[in-house]
Amino acid sequence: MSAEKQDESEAFLCEVCWHYFVNELTQAEVARLLGVTRLRVNQAISQAKASGLVRVEITSPFLACTQMQRDLCELYDLNAAFVVPGNTETYDYHLPTGTALATYLTDQLKRKNWKSIGVSWGATLQCAIRKLPKMALTDLEIISMIGGTTHGGSFNAFSIASGFAERLGATYSLFAAPIYLSHGASRTDFLAQDIYADHMRKLSSLDAAVLVAGDISEKSYMVSTGLPADVSTDVLLAEGAVGDVLGRFLDRDGNDIPHPLNQRTIGIDLEALKQVPEIILAAAGPHKLDIIRAAIRRGLVHVLITDDVTARLLLEEQT
Repeated sequence: MSAEKQDESEAFLCEVCWHYFVNELTQAEVARLLGVTRLRVNQAISQAKASGLVRVEITSPFLACTQMQRDLCELYDLNAAFVVPGNTETYDYHLPTGTALATYLTDQLKRKNWKSIGVSWGATLQCAIRKLPKMALTDLEIISMIGGTTHGGSFNAFSIASGFAERLGATYSLFAAPIYLSHGASRTDFLAQDIYADHMRKLSSLDAAVLVAGDISEKSYMVSTGLPADVSTDVLLAEGAVGDVLGRFLDRDGNDIPHPLNQRTIGIDLEALKQVPEIILAAAGPHKLDIIRAAIRRGLVHVLITDDVTARLLLEEQT
């Protein structure tokens, strides 16, 4: 049998791939060991992959973008950043980010003894719920960090808290209140009621918090379904708002805008939120760049989960 025919045999391909993938030799080392050229080793590896002899299984969504992750941490002083590939042809900024969030939470819940997790609302968290594995964390409580609306279905704060709890085998506590009080109502008096005082107490001792962020457009769930009828986006924009975190509208520097709507918000106070040991922001999309930066500047992000489209823009358009 000729050397060429022998080289193309399955036995040869197996030997090359065993040394390369299992023994972790370089292609040059494999070539020297088998007495062939480096080019032939490279061709054998490609042939083995094409024929199905070698299959590469990727078990983590965080397969790429490691440099961007490091750069984001350095630039924005984050504890961690996770960047996942987005499909630029049919761009969906919710699903990849939600999937990555589910993977991150699953890993953390296996390693950390979290007793309570605060959650926001929105489509990204809904996607995360669908991707979570079934677990039995009976000592864990999922706690709504924000009031809800009377509509909005599975995106709503009420459905998000119960959805996380169902997948994780946990208990849950709903913030059974509107997200915004009527104009003129006292937030202090409202939250002083026993039922809400107990909920606020739970929010003061969270182990982790999971946030999303919304811009000022119809893409935002808060803008499209949550704003009171007496508040317009034009007014919020005029006050310098770039988006909201937990119903509070922030300017580019992460400060509350000087609009009374922020005093009508029912949810955890952002300064109290900053005391939570681990704050996770799951957000993606070019339209969210300003509010993502604002949340980071406010000190509301320890871990950022996003896609590569957003990460690249966060690094390129740093201001």
